Amino acid sequence: MELNKYIDHTLLKATTTLSDIHKLCAEAVENNFCAVCVNPCYVSAAKKALQGSNIKVCTVIGFPLGQNTTETKCFEAQNAIDNGADEIDMVINIGAAISGDFDYVKKEIAAIRGISRKKTLKVIAETCYLSTEQITKLTQLCVAAGADFIKTSTGFSTRGASLDDVKTMAAAANNAIKIKASGGIKTKEFAEELINAGAVRIGTSSGVALVSKE
Repeated sequence: MELNKYIDHTLLKATTTLSDIHKLCAEAVENNFCAVCVNPCYVSAAKKALQGSNIKVCTVIGFPLGQNTTETKCFEAQNAIDNGADEIDMVINIGAAISGDFDYVKKEIAAIRGISRKKTLKVIAETCYLSTEQITKLTQLCVAAGADFIKTSTGFSTRGASLDDVKTMAAAANNAIKIKASGGIKTKEFAEELINAGAVRIGTSSGVALVSKE
């Protein structure tokens, strides 16, 4: 398994510096990762650092709580694309999903889809807060709203991805949407288990360590 091609090499800490971003991008090039995932303020810097490579620049929207207004998330998405983002990872309004207002969630995803157009759109569900039934519903809703991926976690909550999360998403997706597993993925073995369960992207800050053990 060419694990490197599954990895979104991620750095989203509040303490991240420009020097850290340059290091992240250099590591991505050295290891031929699929993408780097950075906070919105570093999109243009990452794009410049990765110029001439095939590595994508991914950023996060409504991160990490998902509680921004739809209008704010739309502005964030457009601004990120203007700055060079290839992929958008948006956090849903988790409270709306928990309360059963799936129409709100669907409309918000559709609004970001309309802005992102041909850019890759991943929808972060934050599965630690959700039941199996809610994860299933959200997966189906993401398909209906036109998203490219459903993603398990921000990595900033009570837990990250689990095998059960990915299996639930895969069963609900029925190959109609891709799955990104993220949060707490620190070993090659766990990454491969998630991939075998249905994930086609792995979001991790431990990418170099994972591939160095191959």
